[in-house]
Amino acid sequence: MTVSVSTLSAWYRENARDLPWRREGVSAWQVLMSEIMLQQTPVSRVAPIWELWVQRWPVPSAMAASSQAEVLRAWGKLGYPRRALRLHECAGVLAAEHGDVVPTDVEVLLGLPGIGAYTARAVACFAYGQRVPVVDTNVRRVVARAVHGSAEAGNPSTTRDLADVAALLPRDRARAAQYSAALMELGATVCTARNPKCSICPLTTCAWVAAGRPAYDGPARTVQKFAGTDRQVRGRLMDVLRESSSPVERARLDVVWLQDPAQRDRALDSLLVDGLVEQTENGLFALAGEVSADSR
Repeated sequence: MTVSVSTLSAWYRENARDLPWRREGVSAWQVLMSEIMLQQTPVSRVAPIWELWVQRWPVPSAMAASSQAEVLRAWGKLGYPRRALRLHECAGVLAAEHGDVVPTDVEVLLGLPGIGAYTARAVACFAYGQRVPVVDTNVRRVVARAVHGSAEAGNPSTTRDLADVAALLPRDRARAAQYSAALMELGATVCTARNPKCSICPLTTCAWVAAGRPAYDGPARTVQKFAGTDRQVRGRLMDVLRESSSPVERARLDVVWLQDPAQRDRALDSLLVDGLVEQTENGLFALAGEVSADSR
């Protein structure tokens, strides 16, 4: 069973969300920024930050000229701030080695800092219109249901997942790029993980529906919690440093998480190890790249 190219593409043209990185005039660098930001982060949180970044850093060299601390501060509360550091590193490589232009080739993209299999193909497809399979969680779900008749996609497999999607792509390059976007949009807005909207799905055939929508029979899915985790503590520590224009004393950090000092210390140590936070010789703490030679 296949997912109709003409049906899905027509639906996408009528129903695609008006996301800022899909508009005319958006560069490959700006698409790359959006893809990094969207990893594990909802569109609604990313869009306003992305708009500001496009104005501030319209080309890689503009970001490369800024400090790590400036980029981390601008990242705000998007979460997983190591993404910001990797993007800053990537900007430096693009500016120095690629003439301030994001490469079109997937293999070259994979050689850039912080660029994995999904991001490389997403940039090649959505920024340059290349015919390459782009597979995220939403696409895997659509393929699992419509093609394989399963409620969920199961464990990821790069080889299998890419082959599944590659087999669905139309031969025409322009149609393939739009089809890839349509598959992703369908999974994000209609064929959702919980409460899929089958009544408004544009697909006329779906193996999962044809089989009576069998329930997922794999391992129980766990919902990733946030409250009380090291991630939450790290976020609070980063908040203090982002809001300060100069290195802060340890006491300023200690008060953000009094209920478990050991957890707070562990979170701070992990920020230092990850290179998100630096410590001066006299024991003060600051965002990466913010500690000047003199203050050390």
